[in-house]
Amino acid sequence: MAGRGARPVVIVGAGLAGLACASDLTAAGASVQVLEAGEGVGGRMRTDRRAGFLLDRGFQVFNTSYPQVQRRLRLRDLQLSPFTPGMLLQAGARRLRFADPTRRPGQIGDLRPGRLAGPADLAALGLLSARDMLLPASVIKRRRDVTTLTALRRAGISAELIELMFRPFLAGVFLEDQLETSSRFFHLVWRSMLRGTLCLPRRGIQAVPEQLAAGLPPATIQLETPVSGLTDDGVLLAGGTELAASAVVVATGPAAAAALMPALAVPATRSVTTIYHAAPAPPLAEPTLLVDTERQILNTSVLTEVTPSYSGDRRALVSSSVLGGDAANPEPAVRSRLGTLYQADTSSWEHLATYAVPGALPAMVPPHPLSRSCRAGQRRYVCGDHRAAGSVQGALASGARAAREVLADA
Repeated sequence: MAGRGARPVVIVGAGLAGLACASDLTAAGASVQVLEAGEGVGGRMRTDRRAGFLLDRGFQVFNTSYPQVQRRLRLRDLQLSPFTPGMLLQAGARRLRFADPTRRPGQIGDLRPGRLAGPADLAALGLLSARDMLLPASVIKRRRDVTTLTALRRAGISAELIELMFRPFLAGVFLEDQLETSSRFFHLVWRSMLRGTLCLPRRGIQAVPEQLAAGLPPATIQLETPVSGLTDDGVLLAGGTELAASAVVVATGPAAAAALMPALAVPATRSVTTIYHAAPAPPLAEPTLLVDTERQILNTSVLTEVTPSYSGDRRALVSSSVLGGDAANPEPAVRSRLGTLYQADTSSWEHLATYAVPGALPAMVPPHPLSRSCRAGQRRYVCGDHRAAGSVQGALASGARAAREVLADA
């Protein structure tokens, strides 16, 4: 790398993977240029301000337990506010609470036998959770990979509890409702939820990538600079200018990466649509995820109960998500379902925005590699959660791996 003089490493994309890669490369003394097509950093982790509300582009949560998060971010500066450690399950006319008894012992009423589950299920769930929480992540990663459904059955979880809790809840985590996602990934996600706290930053989810970007040298990132192709010597900008590079790292989503690298094998992806409403008063006066066990929607929550800063006029901000990103206008059906779930009159709620998020997560069917090499040709690399696991941890870890490989090949 040093032998190529002033040529920088060019990173295409200023999402989490690209920012982590840039951070590690600059820390090692490399010259880096990050080119971002959009008007801000963050990739899918972006926040808009509309009508006084902070609207994340799709429902987002921030998990404090991820190793890469703990290594790279100053959590105090994000001014995090937590969700309740658990969830509410709306099952017909019943509303059941699943709470972490180690953190909320006063809310274990529905974990008593006969409410949420029977004694055998509660014992199996306790054993599964204890193993995932206490075992080293390296041991979990070496387990034989099967589907999440198979793993739950083998753990002794009954079909009834799978249908009541795991399938509807995990549909909102994996963005698929067949429980076909890698069991290794499921165990790592369950572990992270037990060990960490799910939060929102005071200034919206975009505060996370903005903090990473602020740690880079000035002028490292060029916004509104789309790349139209790769050349033998670097990258071709949309305006026709060629930028020479000592190496090129494509740190975009899988579709954009495949457009720049047609020979690149990319996974299928999962899509989601998030609808935001402003309500005169909070329909649920607690910062808890409400899961629809009938799966007409994935989940819903009152984000202003998590952090009031998401609203500028004291109205409540309600976020609700449905599977897929191709429905013409899901808002009326979602509004109707929210009236049932919250047992509230939603007719006066203001529809603020609908965000369809195509390619929100990579499909992670077993056997799923939790980390893959970022090398994609001579002086070409690719990173992102689609090269690892569909999470903040996966994106950051993939960016770190890309930086290591660039430096090793220099």
